[in-house]
Amino acid sequence: MELDVSRGTDIAIVGATGKTGRAVAAALDGVAVVRRLSRSAPDYPVDLETGAGLVEAFTGCRGVYFIAPNVHPDEPALLARALEAAASAGVDHVVYHSVAWPYSPKMPHHMDKARCEEELRAFGSERGLYWTILQPCAYAQNFEEVLTGSPSLVVPYSLDTKFSFVSLEDVAEVAARILVEGAERHHGATYELGGPEMLSVRDVVLLVETMTGRSVAMESIGVDDWMRLHGSELSPDAHQRLSAMFEYYDDRDFLASSAVTATLLGRSPTPIRALVR
Repeated sequence: MELDVSRGTDIAIVGATGKTGRAVAAALDGVAVVRRLSRSAPDYPVDLETGAGLVEAFTGCRGVYFIAPNVHPDEPALLARALEAAASAGVDHVVYHSVAWPYSPKMPHHMDKARCEEELRAFGSERGLYWTILQPCAYAQNFEEVLTGSPSLVVPYSLDTKFSFVSLEDVAEVAARILVEGAERHHGATYELGGPEMLSVRDVVLLVETMTGRSVAMESIGVDDWMRLHGSELSPDAHQRLSAMFEYYDDRDFLASSAVTATLLGRSPTPIRALVR
């Protein structure tokens, strides 16, 4: 990748301490000057709830990558503050991390991302800001423990629901390419990012067992039981949003095409088998 420096070099990542933000930052390292933004960042501390620090952190940046905290109760408000700050700071290009199938009324946090997409399009038109939207499917790395050695897996939805699992590193590489190649090339684009296979949790476990000779116990439990085991620290709103997502997965597949992923990468997307160790 070669950086278009016509509008500066720095790129800010909002949400840089999360797994996606860290991956995007890693993909940009050595290509662009990366500003890692978070509440606790030593160099660029920001508060998305109030907008404090955003204008200062964005000033001198050509691009911003925005990913909100997982299942936040009001993601559209966070994005609105970031967009105002980006415009005030003279940022050229905002890349918004959405999700595959954002308009899914049964999943409240997906609907918030659909609202964010509309806010971004409207804001860009009104304020002359370039924008790009990424819509990744579920990450293959959500099952990293099983892919790398765990002997068991418990999920709160059907073991036979199929997903187009996409590698987090592939998503990060796409994000880096978009931010580096220049705003004009990707302005106005909404890119759905799926992986190369349609696999269920059962398929993933069987693949791991076949490739490694390991035995992996898999189980599907009720959403309430899963929440009692893993959701004790969640707020009531986050509990409700995650429960709705799991119930959605229990009812239907969650799929996305890999065609755009392959085009943007310039290669075939990473299959699950490449992540098994």
